[in-house]
Amino acid sequence: MATTLLRKTVLTAAGIAATAGGIAGPAIAAHAAPTTSTTGVVADRKGHGERELDVRYEAQPNFYFCGPAAARNALSVQGKNIDVHAMAEEMGTTEAGTNSINDITPVLNKETGSKDAYKSVEISTPKADDKQTDKLRADVVKTVDAGRAVVANIAGTATDTDGNSHSFEGGHYISVIGYRDDGKTVTIADSADPNTATYRMSIDNLADWIATRGYSTS
Repeated sequence: MATTLLRKTVLTAAGIAATAGGIAGPAIAAHAAPTTSTTGVVADRKGHGERELDVRYEAQPNFYFCGPAAARNALSVQGKNIDVHAMAEEMGTTEAGTNSINDITPVLNKETGSKDAYKSVEISTPKADDKQTDKLRADVVKTVDAGRAVVANIAGTATDTDGNSHSFEGGHYISVIGYRDDGKTVTIADSADPNTATYRMSIDNLADWIATRGYSTS
């Protein structure tokens, strides 16, 4: 597996347990991917510095499909219904995960119908600085206002606005489908567990979650 900042193995906690056997039972239960999918719709609200897009949510069918599932959920806000297995094949996803955000971006462009719809942005540092956070905030607002979702490669633990922690030490992919307070708070669609299909997080916490990795944005 390549070891550059953007090209890293990405697994949910359950995937790490399956491949390395080192995660305790509660962590596996919290993040194991369900085998069934659910459907949810988030209202599209415009004005007052906020907007959330309609997402036809599906949970990932196994522990290593977080990349294809995040891309599928992101494309659903454009009214597209793409089979997650087809997405995985295009991205070269294996049981080791989807290698890089750079494997996600071309597929998003292809399915959106424009080679310039998405680009990959790297946050190369261990923690995002103010400039990187401000750029992420602007990118989320721009992308969502264009009717598209951001896909982000994250790793580690981050806390949402309700005080709940989300841990993916081996890495994970999520979709960002909305924002509030002019982008200071974002709405995340997370394929790992339909019980926490969506949640909100500060842009600062999201930027640090993405740090050392990257995201696909308009």
